[in-house]
Amino acid sequence: MAIRTHHLTFPLSAESARTLRAGDMVVMSGEIVVTAGLPTHHRLLGCLDGAEPMPMDLDGASVFHLGSYSEEKSGGFEILYLNPTTSTRFNAVMPRLIKGFNWHAVGGKGGLDRPCVEALQEVGGVYLSFLGGGATLHTQAIRRVIEVGWSDMLIHYRLVRLEVENLGPVTVAIDAHGVSLYETIKASQTE
Repeated sequence: MAIRTHHLTFPLSAESARTLRAGDMVVMSGEIVVTAGLPTHHRLLGCLDGAEPMPMDLDGASVFHLGSYSEEKSGGFEILYLNPTTSTRFNAVMPRLIKGFNWHAVGGKGGLDRPCVEALQEVGGVYLSFLGGGATLHTQAIRRVIEVGWSDMLIHYRLVRLEVENLGPVTVAIDAHGVSLYETIKASQTE
């Protein structure tokens, strides 16, 4: 079976997410949001509970677990490199965030567990797996920093909205139909 590659505009819509199948490849252009920290995810949960206002609109956003080495300069915020971080450490909070913010694309490396798969299926979302160690490729896709949220946090925990062009390819590792390549591979190893 041939691998399908899709060039898509982000943030990803539920309709576009549902056209993708586990194993497909995606090249992204448009707007994404990146963050790498569990404290950020807990703070987002607080926003859902009304503890504080959101620093930016994340409804329907495409949010990725991409760590960065960034600097604040007099001219603004500069990302020197992006690299994926492990998503499994966010398993406990992702179902609520996915459903609460209606995220149709999330990702990083390492995948997400079954409750997250079910949340993605419910909202029409996918998990995109990034090449670990691909910092040069990921960083070259950045066109500009659009906005930065929570400047009171450590730089790599902040929410950063980016414009990207031809970011990827990334793998659809969990599709909007409940298929997880991580589960498929694990099942094949136990047979």
